[in-house]
Amino acid sequence: MTSSLVIGLSAVVVAIKDGEAVALTVRQKTAGGDLTTLPFGPFDPDGHRTFELALRAFVTEQTRFDLGYVEQLYTFGDKGRDAPLANLGAGSTATRVISVGYLALAPAAVDTHFAGSEWRAWSRIFPWEDWRAGRPAAFEAIEAALRAWAGNDAQRLARARLLFALDGAPWNEERVLERYELLYEAGLAPEAARDRGEAAPARAEALTAALGEPMASDHRRILATALGRLRGKLKYRPVVFELMADAFTLSALQRTVEAIAGVPLHKQNFRRALERAELVEGLGRLDADTGGRPAELFRFRREILGARPVGGLALPLLRD
Repeated sequence: MTSSLVIGLSAVVVAIKDGEAVALTVRQKTAGGDLTTLPFGPFDPDGHRTFELALRAFVTEQTRFDLGYVEQLYTFGDKGRDAPLANLGAGSTATRVISVGYLALAPAAVDTHFAGSEWRAWSRIFPWEDWRAGRPAAFEAIEAALRAWAGNDAQRLARARLLFALDGAPWNEERVLERYELLYEAGLAPEAARDRGEAAPARAEALTAALGEPMASDHRRILATALGRLRGKLKYRPVVFELMADAFTLSALQRTVEAIAGVPLHKQNFRRALERAELVEGLGRLDADTGGRPAELFRFRREILGARPVGGLALPLLRD
């Protein structure tokens, strides 16, 4: 028996809304019930000229949102990764789904006005990833659960310490996917029992909240991959400006970087690094909508992208 193959396209669309990093999601019916998904759909080799054009069409159809900046993220092809099966449309009977993920950045989380679509804060999906106000409250319950899972296994405990900054280990904001996969391996991620066809284990309310909201198929894994990629890319490419309006204050820029990276930055050192990089220039006018003292408006010097190699932004952490 020869199994058929479907190539699915998934979009992680990122923006900043009310100071939070948000992703565009869709509520869809799946084999596992109504679940949150990323915008996605099957690639039609006869009807679609390119993956990217197909992806843009899917996102617009499902959310009424038009994509701007887009880059290919990763190809997800592990057998069984699509359990419970995402609904890829009528006539889809494939036993194997290969998903090509894309990362898209938007300068504004424009209301989609489309049933089922929503800008969802990353902190709802990965509560343990936001350190802007210090160690997240989610860590207490997660740490206890991981230590119980590790038991006397030194290797398991070492991985938990390294990834979740236990026992004084440093926090590495880029290792989002590895943290999620450890929770999945430990049977803590809600998707783990579901994908094995098992009943959800009884858990304390605090742990359930700390583990975040599940998503259909492996869409939370795709989202974790995108978040880690974007956090790393902040440091070597000026991608953060794809999330900014044409004119912005330096405070707004710093808040955007912090929302993506999930860590607080040292204001003066951040501005010094920004000045050295020569990525922005003042517009000679003030923003009166700051709620306090008017701040100068700046713009990204986009023209330098074609003139010389351009790096990203330094992330000088705010230390206690």
